[in-house]
Amino acid sequence: MPSFRELLAAAKSEVSEVSTHEAEKLVREGWLLLDVREPDEFEQGNIPGSEFIPRGNLEIQVEGRIPSKETPIVVYCAGGIRSIFAAKTLTDLGYRQVLSMAGGFNRWKDDGLPWGEPRTLSHDQRRRYHRHLLLPEVGERGQQRLLDARVLLLGAGGLGSPAALYLAAAGVGTIGIVDMDVVDDSNLQRQIIHTLDRVGQRKVDSARAAIEGLNPDVKVITHDLRLGAENVLDVLSGYDVVVDGTDNFPTRYLVNDAALKRGIPVVHGSIFRFEGQVTVFAPFTGPCYRCFVPEPPPPELAPSCAEAGVVGVLPGIVGSIQAMEAIKLILEIGEPLIGRLLTFDALEESFRSFRLLRDPECPACSLDPELIRIAEYDDLCMPHAVIG
Repeated sequence: MPSFRELLAAAKSEVSEVSTHEAEKLVREGWLLLDVREPDEFEQGNIPGSEFIPRGNLEIQVEGRIPSKETPIVVYCAGGIRSIFAAKTLTDLGYRQVLSMAGGFNRWKDDGLPWGEPRTLSHDQRRRYHRHLLLPEVGERGQQRLLDARVLLLGAGGLGSPAALYLAAAGVGTIGIVDMDVVDDSNLQRQIIHTLDRVGQRKVDSARAAIEGLNPDVKVITHDLRLGAENVLDVLSGYDVVVDGTDNFPTRYLVNDAALKRGIPVVHGSIFRFEGQVTVFAPFTGPCYRCFVPEPPPPELAPSCAEAGVVGVLPGIVGSIQAMEAIKLILEIGEPLIGRLLTFDALEESFRSFRLLRDPECPACSLDPELIRIAEYDDLCMPHAVIG
């Protein structure tokens, strides 16, 4: 069996090294710095902007975290030994341009080059989000993005309930909730965030209690109000994603126009009896709600759940999909439902996907955001309950 020195010599013969100053120059030219030290070393300091994958996880995680084999990479460890083996591994995996930084992070610091103490998850957070950290598409950096994210839920009802619980469980750091209703025992068939002992409470307060009991990392902002033209821009301001659980056309048009002006994507969901649908309206990237529904149907063709009924499990499925879409938007992973409508039929247990096209003559998203007018639309159709 070859000795460590022999293995190192063999790896060095196949890997090119660069100095710390050469590595800094390459980073300025677009090369990726890859830190392969252990988590405890990383927590004591790192090079800003570097990707962190411990050497022991490299083979498992690197292709998910650095998918393109054409990405030029400079690998570093603490002293320049582990990075040589890591660079050899990357070369064997098919990465085209891989270099090892001689002297590692210790020499980088000694040479007076910039470094800092990275933001890291606490021990309790590592345990809570461990399954997320195992996913290359999430990892620690993605989890920190979730903790930094701000999501606004329009409604703490059938759709907002599962969305709120799953977003809170995922560690979305700030969740805003808009609802002006109180908990009624008739809600409990589908609005699973509420409980019998909270009947009569404001829905936003009941939802906040449930979220805070589930995850203390989450800050809940309550908006116990009716959305209108006079407040919608202020309410939406500062949020990264809107999860729309409203059940009436005037509010949907109002939110659509305000989200376009604020540049905030809206994850739209709706339910009816045994059917549901989800899509994502990304401002000026895909179609907006007005492209999807240019004119509201007459009231008799668009009854609310209170009038037509809904099986209680259905909003759980649709709201969970909305939460997943919000997480994908925050992490910038996968293919969000932008320009696609996902429909679900609970009786058939079937999903279908349809393309949605952006209307070049749309009265909202064809305009400059500054020209979009925020107005009340209650005269478009008979309004039902304001939120979910």
